[in-house]
Parts: sequence; structure tokens; C-alpha cells
Amino acid sequence: MKKKNFLYTVILAMLAMGMSMSAQQTVKLFNGKDLSNWNFVVDGNSVPGEQVFYVQNGVIHIKGAPIGYMYTKASYADYKLHVEWRWVGEATNSGIFLMIAEAGNPFPNGIECQLAAGRAGDFVCLGGSDLFEFVGAPGQPRPRFPVVAKANPSSEKAVGEWNEANIFVRNGTITVFINGVYQNIGNNSVKSGHIGLQSEGKDIEFRNVYLLKD
Repeated sequence: MKKKNFLYTVILAMLAMGMSMSAQQTVKLFNGKDLSNWNFVVDGNSVPGEQVFYVQNGVIHIKGAPIGYMYTKASYADYKLHVEWRWVGEATNSGIFLMIAEAGNPFPNGIECQLAAGRAGDFVCLGGSDLFEFVGAPGQPRPRFPVVAKANPSSEKAVGEWNEANIFVRNGTITVFINGVYQNIGNNSVKSGHIGLQSEGKDIEFRNVYLLKD
């Protein structure tokens, strides 16, 4: 396992060097003022999205209930995604959605980079999506939300401190670093899609949400 993780780290480092050496475009997904680049999904349309997702003091504030997510109006492929987040009162749950094929329900077809406390960096296959790395238990039915567990111990910071997720998406391969620590790699057949930030649990804030593209 250690040898495998070391190989992944070397590959990811080479990927990061390749991206940094090429001319890149910064795409700000959050402008620091409003959520005009985003759409909202709230479970059962129980409340307007603006009551769950809003900008406060220059950062995105997500209430955590009802469950749902905000997602980019545009689709993206082949990028480095940078996201910073922190827990407001207590560490609970949330996630970063990648490669959303079609929005419309609280768990769309796409891959979640888990942000739940203690599990930041796990992959969760949502809405029938799949990762080649997922291996089910013999003789057991496929779970509703298959999980590909992160590679290393939790690298999250304490409540109130800002965390960083850096996620590389390249030709269907997703690699994740949490606060500079390699946590996961996954491969699927989907190459592009919308990006989302989840409401699930309690209050969470996001800032500096942007892409780097070749």
C-alpha cells in the first residue's frame, strides 16, 4: 500500500509540475460578491435556494439544512479546482461535487469529494456514477452511495480554521489534496460536468473558489 501511495504521489507531482509550467487561465467561480454564477437545488423545493446559499462578509455561507447543493451554470473539464472551507460552529458535513452530469435532485449523477468531518478526501459515487477504484464486498449488493476511502489519515484543521482542497481533474482522473496532503485518486469515463458545493449538516463557509485551466 505504501509503495502504491508513493507512486501516486510521484505521478501527481509530475502532473502538478506540468500544469504549472504551461500558460494557465484563472476562472473565478465565486466573485466574492454574489452567487450569480451558480444555480441551486434544495430538497423538495422546500425553501428558496437563497435562504440556504448566500454571501455573507465576502464568503459563501451554506446553512446545511435543508440538504441540497449549489452548482456552476457552466460545465468544466481538465482543470485544477481550488476551494477553501471552514466550519462555523462545529465540524459536521458537506462536500464538493464534481462532474455533475445533470442537476435536479439532492444527489445528482456525479462524484463527491467528501468534506464530512474526519473524512475529507473520500470519494462518494452519487446518483449512479462510478469510479473504477470502487470494489464492492463479495456477495453484497452495490450500496446506494459507493465510497472510495481516502489514502491517508485526516489532514483537516480545527473548527474555525480555513482548509484547502486542491482537486486535479484530467481526462476523467480526479486527484485530491487536502491541506497539501495527498488523499485520493479516482478514474471514471466521464470527462466533464458542473461543479457543486453541498448543503448537508450545519453551517459551513467557502471562499477562494476558482479553477486553473490550461
